[in-house]
Amino acid sequence: MIDVLIVDDNPIVRSAIRTYLGTDEDIRVVGEASDGRTALVAAQRLRPAVTLLDHRMPVADGLSVISRLADQTAVLVITSDSSADVIAGMLRGGARGYLVHGEFDPPELLRAVRSVAAGSGWLSPAVASVTISVLRDHAAAERAGTDRMRRDREAYGLTAREREVLDLITDGYSNAAIGRRLTISEKTVKNHLNHIFGKLGVTNRTEAAMRWTGSQ
Repeated sequence: MIDVLIVDDNPIVRSAIRTYLGTDEDIRVVGEASDGRTALVAAQRLRPAVTLLDHRMPVADGLSVISRLADQTAVLVITSDSSADVIAGMLRGGARGYLVHGEFDPPELLRAVRSVAAGSGWLSPAVASVTISVLRDHAAAERAGTDRMRRDREAYGLTAREREVLDLITDGYSNAAIGRRLTISEKTVKNHLNHIFGKLGVTNRTEAAMRWTGSQ
């Protein structure tokens, strides 16, 4: 038996979903909630296998509680919001599935509930398309950031040894530890650091690490 909690501020929507789920003898609605805050309490008390979560609700919306709910139950988002930001936020927060009102029928809802209950995911075609687009944009931004950091690093003109020292500084190694790792004296490490500080235009290890990693 798959126990389900329905979270939506619209009682008509909750009633319709309950009716849909009632057609499957393996699915049981164990509770309802009309906002995110009440949903958290209900999920902790009822321990549903699956929570059907709306986004736009009073008191606390779905996005504000998704991560805490996902720690207790498998979350299937059912909402009218198909914006890329909300979809991405819900999935990052731990939602296993996402359906948009008007774009699914009762049989798909039942399949989605069974899928997330079994530990799999479920995205409607429209949501999957948005998700792929968001992932592509994110990957492109990461590549652009990596390319920019590489160009910035090349502009500093550090030697191969200086880059090794700075990478170890960034990883938290002390001068003595760097010396042991690179088989050089601690004095040589300090000399390299002085050259690094001058080339990067910084005055200490923290500033050097931040500049090297693009945090400054």
